[in-house]
Amino acid sequence: MIEPANVLLSGIVGSTAYGLAGPGSDIDRLGVFAAPTTAFHGLTFPEDSVVSKKPDATFHEARRYANLALAGNPTVSELMWLPEDLYETRHPLGYDLIGIRTAFLSAKRVRDSYLGYATQQFKRLEARGDGSFSADTRKRTAKHARHLARLVTQGLDLYTTGHLRIRLDDPRRFLDFGERVAAGDVDVARRTMADYEARFDATPTPLPNEPDRAAVETWLRRVRAHFFDAAG
Repeated sequence: MIEPANVLLSGIVGSTAYGLAGPGSDIDRLGVFAAPTTAFHGLTFPEDSVVSKKPDATFHEARRYANLALAGNPTVSELMWLPEDLYETRHPLGYDLIGIRTAFLSAKRVRDSYLGYATQQFKRLEARGDGSFSADTRKRTAKHARHLARLVTQGLDLYTTGHLRIRLDDPRRFLDFGERVAAGDVDVARRTMADYEARFDATPTPLPNEPDRAAVETWLRRVRAHFFDAAG
């Protein structure tokens, strides 16, 4: 695994974190790191993401991470809400990032992002046909379906409570949902999407209209001050 210097926060995300991993599931890792501040003083900015495969790991530079999380990206945001046992690296500034995780939240972005990502999964399902496809395609279809169900469930819970629960209460329900859709019942996915869209519309939320960009800016400036020396 390629890991950049100055990792602030990293952990195991994805299916393992949700409780949906099977025997052949990959272990996905996500992290945020700080490039040396002086690296931004020249003509070329440093890499803003470091990605490796086998094992799967993605590390975003602090500024990119903050902007993705402010946009409501569900995959990126979950790093700040992991159960304690799934964290692998926590720098003091990583702890501080967890401490301001609610600053990234806003009602519209949570709604649009979770429903938007779920819609992407649904479009992939629609393209799969009637269930009479290969075992490999059926496996991918089940994966798309269970992540659709997970996204709308986690998204509505976050929208309703202001807290993102990563581990699913009943993983079996999501696994069964995936198998049902993979067997050809795409309509159940369509009904699930419609139901959750209606529930988002009808549910009050404690989330603000806009994220607290000032709190995020303060954190990022502290990162830059801390890593002003290229040696970190």
